Amino acid sequence: MTPLRRLSGFLAVLAVSAVAFVPVAGAQSSGALIREIRVEGIERIEPETVRSYLPLRAGQVYDPQQVDASLKALFATGLFADVSIRLDGAVVIVKVVENPIINRVAFEGNDVIKNDALSKEVQLRSRIVYTRTRVQSDVKRIQDLYKRQGRFAVTVTPKVIQRSQNRVDLIFEIREGEPTKIRRITFIGNRLYSDSRLRGVIASAETRWYSFLTGDDIYDPDRLAYDQEQLRKHYFKNGYPEFAVLSATAELTPDNENFYLTFTVEEGPRYKFGDAKINSNLRQVDAKKLQQYVTFKKGATYDANEVENTVTKLTDAIGNLGFAFVEVRPNPVRDREKKIVNMEFDVREGPRTFVERIEIEGNLRTEDRVIRREFRLVEGDAFNAAKYRLSQSRVRDLRYFKNVTVDRTPGSAPDKTVVKVKVEEQSTGALSIGAGLSSTQGVITQLSLTERNLLGKGQQLGLKVQLGTKSQNFEVNFTEPYFMGRDMSAGVDVFKTIRKRTNTITFQQERLGAGFRVGFNYNDRLSQSLGYRLEQKEISDVASTASLFVKRQQGISTSSAVNQTLAYDVRDSKVEPTEGYVARLNNVLAGLGGDDRFLRTSVSGASYHRMPFETILKLGGEVGYIFGIGKDVRIDDRHFLGGDSFRGFANGGVGPRDLTTGDALGGLQYMTGTAELGFNLTSGGSFRPKGYIFTDVGSLSDSGESGTGIQDDDMLRVASGIGFGFVTPLGTIRLDFAKAVRKASFDRTEVFSFKLGTGF
Repeated sequence: MTPLRRLSGFLAVLAVSAVAFVPVAGAQSSGALIREIRVEGIERIEPETVRSYLPLRAGQVYDPQQVDASLKALFATGLFADVSIRLDGAVVIVKVVENPIINRVAFEGNDVIKNDALSKEVQLRSRIVYTRTRVQSDVKRIQDLYKRQGRFAVTVTPKVIQRSQNRVDLIFEIREGEPTKIRRITFIGNRLYSDSRLRGVIASAETRWYSFLTGDDIYDPDRLAYDQEQLRKHYFKNGYPEFAVLSATAELTPDNENFYLTFTVEEGPRYKFGDAKINSNLRQVDAKKLQQYVTFKKGATYDANEVENTVTKLTDAIGNLGFAFVEVRPNPVRDREKKIVNMEFDVREGPRTFVERIEIEGNLRTEDRVIRREFRLVEGDAFNAAKYRLSQSRVRDLRYFKNVTVDRTPGSAPDKTVVKVKVEEQSTGALSIGAGLSSTQGVITQLSLTERNLLGKGQQLGLKVQLGTKSQNFEVNFTEPYFMGRDMSAGVDVFKTIRKRTNTITFQQERLGAGFRVGFNYNDRLSQSLGYRLEQKEISDVASTASLFVKRQQGISTSSAVNQTLAYDVRDSKVEPTEGYVARLNNVLAGLGGDDRFLRTSVSGASYHRMPFETILKLGGEVGYIFGIGKDVRIDDRHFLGGDSFRGFANGGVGPRDLTTGDALGGLQYMTGTAELGFNLTSGGSFRPKGYIFTDVGSLSDSGESGTGIQDDDMLRVASGIGFGFVTPLGTIRLDFAKAVRKASFDRTEVFSFKLGTGF
């Protein structure tokens, strides 16, 4: 190309560029004075609403920077899908495309999580403006909800269906996928405990064929944190205070179907307890007298639980001396050369703190007053650590809640504290199915329905139906635990019982009656109940081969009786006690009308003791006697021993018997005792399996009958056995195997029994 042609080409391009930069009438340019701001494209929103978001104003100079700020402000409202701004002469035209309004939100493909739960999770609702950002946020919320359920393969696809008047239906199509299982759990750094032992400590579990019963093989991030805490507790209680979890990782396979959990731990050396010293800064408290509350001994393996138990006992003991503001601080001093931990407990006066208020949350069904009335602290009281723990235990013992957490937070002033109670509701109805296998009675079944927290008011309603080939029992009872707003219970009972003939009891017994009762607490330990019961009793269908002592009591009688029970209970828990004891005195006086005249008295008690290796020893016993008042005691009022009251023997299998017919005649006096050692078979898991070793002793004598063939003695019977208990989705199962070690030749035995209960 020649130089001349290149020059002419350059001039032509320059001319075109000059033309392109010539201003056109109506084009946007800065410096123009805005006369009007006109809004176009709106359907529901008022023009003034749109103008209110704009930095641009009529009468101002048109500024491109203000235009950019106006665009950002309008998009930030979330009301518009598209926005454009242009200048037409002196008029600014704002053209918008409104986001649609949601007509309804629906879910498809969800089976595991129901619509109500998903609706609470998402933010979008009917009559809310639809935006893509909000939709994507809700998609993530749904996915996170499923991941908390262990379903990491879930996919959520939002679908939009256009409706008239710029409305849309939003449909979340969900593919839940299968639960993401834990394929393998590995531990790194553990020398003292094997992988299999540590797997029994944590709650997570590797998937097995039976895992559908527990769900522990489904990965849960919250459970992973809980597992780390369980590992720490396990090592701390077994003498390893320097133990640490260095890392806990969960690796998801590429197919999103399995997790591999890896715990890296550092165990450290094992320590023993050294000296235990108590330092008291309280003038009226003798540190030497407090030494008895130290729960561990020098030379024993270090156990963090025992340190906590000592702190609790010291705090309670000092609190009982009248010190409301007390603080016990444990100071462990490790001797790394000798591998011992010397413990010092500093007792000092704590800060004067008062309860400003008690806040309760999580009780969606249970009324606040039902929880508050269990607290031994009230708003305005001086804070007391012993009453604080007792209150927490009382709320847990209600068994209305799956979890109960009681914490303290600072109040509005330095000397005030707020007690926060957080509960998680659980089903308080119970379906109980019982069964037993007897060598003399065959299979026995029982069904009972109980609601312990009726309508969230703390009331109890029970329906018991026992249907079997040998017995039938129908019972309805109702209890108001705080009658007329007072710390006094009241209840009524209606019942009908039919016990058919068996190999050991050769007559049919039928009872029909009703009663009422009241109960009250003298304090946190001592309580009493009073009651009255009226019943009609009938002995019928007496076998032709039955004992003459049975035949002569055939017929109908009426019993009108008052009763009382006095109980002294210092157990740490009424549901699963681990220490303490309970004693009861029960009396029944019949004769206020009716045909029966007797006084029945029984004394019972049980104590619980913490033993090494986290075992609990239960020692219990009961004695009773029934006196006839002016007449003999009928056979259906006498005591019968066996079955649940004496494992290893059939119901009615112990005590006086007519050897000619084999009939059990019952006795006027009895005695039973039991020693049972309970222990955990594993340290974790949903099954929570427990084992039991027990020995029962007892005797039953004095039938009040005499004659040929009557065998009656007070020989002490003994039975020993083992039991197993574990929790399943179907309920708590208890299996007992017992063998009569010492028995009379005429006794009837029972080897195996089991009981199953579940909630609804």
